[in-house]
Amino acid sequence: MTKRNIQIKPIPTLSGIKAQTVFAAIEHLPWAMLLDTCDNTLSDGRYDIIVYAPSVRYQFKDAQPQLSVDSDDFAALKNIPVTQSPFTHLAVLHKAFAEYFDVGELKASQLPFLIGAVGLFGYDINVLTDAITDAKPKQYQLDDIAVGFYQQSLIFDNHSGEVHHICPHGLIDNWLEPLLNYQTSNATEHFALTSDWQSNVSEPQYIESMQKINDYLHAGDCYQVNFAQRFSATYRGSEWQAYQMLTEVNKAPFSSFIRLDKSCVLSVSPERFLSVKDAQVVTKPIKGTRKRAIDPIADKALADELLQSEKDRAENLMIVDLLRNDISKHCVAHSVKVPHLFALESYPAVHHMVSTVVGQLKPSSGPFDLLAGAFPGGSITGAPKVRAMQIIQELEPDKRSIYCGSIGYVGIRNDMDTSICIRTILAEDDTLFCWAGGGIVLDSQAQDEYQESFHKVVKILPVLRDTLNKEEFK
Repeated sequence: MTKRNIQIKPIPTLSGIKAQTVFAAIEHLPWAMLLDTCDNTLSDGRYDIIVYAPSVRYQFKDAQPQLSVDSDDFAALKNIPVTQSPFTHLAVLHKAFAEYFDVGELKASQLPFLIGAVGLFGYDINVLTDAITDAKPKQYQLDDIAVGFYQQSLIFDNHSGEVHHICPHGLIDNWLEPLLNYQTSNATEHFALTSDWQSNVSEPQYIESMQKINDYLHAGDCYQVNFAQRFSATYRGSEWQAYQMLTEVNKAPFSSFIRLDKSCVLSVSPERFLSVKDAQVVTKPIKGTRKRAIDPIADKALADELLQSEKDRAENLMIVDLLRNDISKHCVAHSVKVPHLFALESYPAVHHMVSTVVGQLKPSSGPFDLLAGAFPGGSITGAPKVRAMQIIQELEPDKRSIYCGSIGYVGIRNDMDTSICIRTILAEDDTLFCWAGGGIVLDSQAQDEYQESFHKVVKILPVLRDTLNKEEFK
């Protein structure tokens, strides 16, 4: 097999143009995906990535994989045996896909990803990774896993303003054309809610569940359980327009927009899950939240209160220890360290307490192995992890779907970056679903935890609710 040389071509006509502006030209296409830093520097957020028209599509739902190959050039991937673990299957597919290309001198490029796999992993895949019993009905059309293998991408450097097209040398097609013509309108009906948001639990039901969690904590079943409520509302119009509204006010460094055949995901997440670059692993769990205040003095007081809170520090430390264990499965012995513990990161809606855990990936392990070993992220389950997820499954009335799952890429150089899907909306069948939760420990107060879940979506639910009664949408 003759390998195709990968090239990076600067696109001067797009220099200085924002990724969202360009992505608008193709946002309506199934399997169009945008990984969007929103110019937020808290994640070293320098690069935005656009992909669409994957050559290969991998979907996993109801324990069944589906592989679609849209190019005869990659027909051999159909012959790869299906494995019990979708993560193992993806790892083999990714390695085979990468064999078609020669990165050459671009191996040292500072640009992320280049080409490879981009997609999402829903929280409910834990029925396989951790043998969680799933007795709930099939509620959503979204796949448990939806990953495209892309041989072209557009990467935006937010520091220099440069835009780069990555593709195989000599490839002749019109992939770039609609992106260059980004001013061409794909106008759809304006976004608007057609109902108000409704929670799937009332306040009394929430407090009752808190009591059950408290009983489990006292019994020694676990130390912490992340309990969430789900909000839903009906809508009409453009999901892309809703995403733009959300990113305008949230500026979250791990934002993303994914359109699939039957579902659309709008994520304004502030949390990194796992990244790998040059075999160096980084995870940054968030645990501990305070709302923002308009008055600077009051705002600083809230931030200081968070950093000094023994409860929040204890919660954060529990999850740091959990993640140290999770990533150590695939990291070199004694390489796992915690360079930053209990740091403050501030976003438009909330202050967060964030820690950083690092390690060195074993030569025998790859990014998909690391992802499988740590999935779903410990910051949104609790500890011990499996028992916490069992309690979540028992007490939350609805499945989580993309909430607390992950979105990201694995490039052909085995670099990876993924998010934890908090502050995330699933749109399908004219309905929006949005979740919010918090870690429950022994000294948690039910009323405080109930209110904290609303603080976490204060820049989401009200932003979209404002469209409910606007005259132009009637």
